[in-house]
Parts: sequence; structure tokens; C-alpha cells
Amino acid sequence: MELRQLRYFVAVATELNFGRAADRLRIAGPSLSQQIKALERDLGVRLFDRDRRSVTLTECGESLLPRVRALLEQADELRRTAAGIAAREPVRLGYVNWHPADLMDRVAGVAHLHVDTWVLPSHAQLRRVAEGSLDLAICWARAADLAEHGLAKRLLGADRLHAIGTGTGPVRARDVVVLVDGDTDSWASWNAFAEEFARDTGAAVVRTEDGGVTGPAFFDHVRRLRRPVLNSPKGQTAPVPADLARRPVVDPAPFWTWSLVSRLDETRAPVLAAVEALSREVGPGVLDPAGWLPADDPHTARR
Repeated sequence: MELRQLRYFVAVATELNFGRAADRLRIAGPSLSQQIKALERDLGVRLFDRDRRSVTLTECGESLLPRVRALLEQADELRRTAAGIAAREPVRLGYVNWHPADLMDRVAGVAHLHVDTWVLPSHAQLRRVAEGSLDLAICWARAADLAEHGLAKRLLGADRLHAIGTGTGPVRARDVVVLVDGDTDSWASWNAFAEEFARDTGAAVVRTEDGGVTGPAFFDHVRRLRRPVLNSPKGQTAPVPADLARRPVVDPAPFWTWSLVSRLDETRAPVLAAVEALSREVGPGVLDPAGWLPADDPHTARR
């Protein structure tokens, strides 16, 4: 039994989907399945009930999950102590709705990371880093926003956005609908992204006032409009109702980038070490060279 296998168990237990867990762990799906089976053999218990449609924790899995999480935290604390950094001030990180599943694993041994539970929109998390209430944030950012607030960025990930609608197969960007919500406090970043995407591709804009950019109201809009609707990053992993389907968007494919943001004048060693550790494994294949990004996206040069 290895700590790595225990981290895989936690990832699958969190996602309840081997494909999504493998994507977040950045390993191949068959390899993840083999490691879970090896862990089950070592423990002598079955951790998951799985079939072609679903993955659920067994009673043993449910019972062991909190203990495994506590054990992994103890292992991380041991690494921090060995590196002589356990007593340092924590590095405070905020996020919007996504962060790497192995976030804590990446920084173990270089920083004592505190993940802030106050989940806020991208523009709010940017301000918090600029004002000093956060040291780092994982959010969507534009080059102008970074310059205005004196912030630096590293590319941490990217979502290829898809459309939700009836039918199957790819749909051209000009044939989709984008929803723009009147609640700019919550949806300022998405609204800016969606409106620029519509201007560049010819996609239709539909304005809403009900928070229907995500959640059940989003699917109601798809049914009402009877056209494929671009899904926001907050809805990328949400289950799709049986009468609808995910459809790839092409010509071009839209990408939403996730930046790791810090202050330009940051000098504290743990914060800088955390930035390096978190962004070190992000390779050139994260973004499709032919994909669409807003003109002011700070990562256009990475394609």
C-alpha cells in the first residue's frame, strides 16, 4: 500500500467517476483503475461498487475515507516538518470552482497551503490577491486586469467548453447560443468571455436574469431555446439530463483558461515556492493551437 494509491482513492471517492478522477490526477484511466484494484487487494476490502453507468463507495469505502484523508494530511505535515516549514505562516489560496485534485500534493514539502473556503467569482478573487487577503488565486483573468492590479500569472489549466443540446456530434461555434446574466456581481467574467466569443464567432447572445448560466435553470433554457447552448466552466462536470447531450464546439473550439495569480511584488519564499510547485507540471498541450481565446487572454502565447 502506497500513499499515492491512497490519494487516488480520495480522488475517485470525490469525483465518483474514474474518467474525471484520472483527468484531475493527470494519469491514464486504465492505470488509475489498476491502482485502485491493487489497493483493494492490499486492504482486503472492496472500496467501490462500479458498473458502466455509476461508481459508488461501498460501506467499507465510506468508513475508510475520513481516515485516509487524515492519514494523508499527517503525511503532508511530516513532509512540511522535515523541510523545516511547518511553523511558517500559511500560504493562502482562493479559487472559483476548480483546482487541481492533487493541489496539496504538489506543494507538500515547500509550503503550508491553506485553501480558502470562501468561493467567489474570478474578478473578486483577483481583488483579494491585490488587496492582500489572499496570497494566490486560481481564477480566470485578462491581461488588463492583471496590469491594473499589479498581478503576475501562470497557466494552471484550461477547460475546453462544450455545448448542451439535443442531437449528437460537433456543433459550429456560430450555431450555438451563449447566455449572459444580469447579475454582474456573480457573472462579470463569464459575461465578458461570452460576449466576446459571440462577437468573434457569430454565436447568438441571450440575456437572462435568473442565474441560468448554470444549474437546473440552464437546462430549462436549453430546452426553451431548442438550440445548443455553450456551457460555462461551472457546469462542465454537472450531470446532463437524459433528454440532452454534450456536444463538442468546433470552428473554433472555445477554451477557458485558469490562471494562478500572485502579486508582482511578492517576495516571500513560501509563496514563490508554491507558485513554482503548482505550475511546474503544466505542459504545452494544455491549450489547442487552433482553439479560441479572448484577445486579452494572458496565455495566448502558450498555444
